[in-house]
Amino acid sequence: MADGRIRVGIGGWNYEPWRGTFFPPGLPKTRELDHASRQVTAIEINGTYYGSQKPETFAKWRDAVPDDFVFTVKASRFCTNRKILAEAGGSIEKFLTQGITELGAKLGPILWQFAATKTFDEADIAAFLALLPDKQDGVALRHALEVRHDSFDDPRFVALARRHNAAIVYADTKYPTLAEQTADFTYARLLGSVEAEPLGYPAADLDRWAETARQWAKNGRDVFVFFIAGEKARNPAAAMALIDRLRTSA
Repeated sequence: MADGRIRVGIGGWNYEPWRGTFFPPGLPKTRELDHASRQVTAIEINGTYYGSQKPETFAKWRDAVPDDFVFTVKASRFCTNRKILAEAGGSIEKFLTQGITELGAKLGPILWQFAATKTFDEADIAAFLALLPDKQDGVALRHALEVRHDSFDDPRFVALARRHNAAIVYADTKYPTLAEQTADFTYARLLGSVEAEPLGYPAADLDRWAETARQWAKNGRDVFVFFIAGEKARNPAAAMALIDRLRTSA
């Protein structure tokens, strides 16, 4: 079986310190997505976590990027920042019907980020996963779960994710690093880039991430790697450096 597609990107595309560094001097703000989508191969949309968007906005984003580009979408906080996830049905429906399917073939996985205070409750997580549909408006959906509490380091959670073909997000720092492959794709959020490094990470670390991504992509598994560090000034450079390594080794 051929290896899966590896996509590498950043979170969002509107960040003032990127102007004059990642973005060319004088580039209009209305062209930032156009430029960013030609330097990286995926972008994680974070604004959907804080508020809903209009269908025409998703359509505009879809039309601004190359044909083989993919957006992942961070689910609304109203779906995941709650004590009882099993009660999120209404919020999930509202999130999924706001227009994300306007992205069409450019819609990648949906990221469901749980609060750091949310602990693992097998029944509650099972009920939540049962609320996540495989399709919306005829568009296939894939789901990634980002957990932030050590209690999720539990084989029962891994089994639930695998049963629903939901990827457990791989985080390289700060949060539980769960390396189990539970879906037909891998979703990694790399949080360790630092401003003191011109490429965000030392060269040896980027080499290691390139090899790790290639291993994840074995047997047809698609891979999504995002540089999401809070010190995000270097995230675009890190993403582009990883893309270069993957191209060189192809």
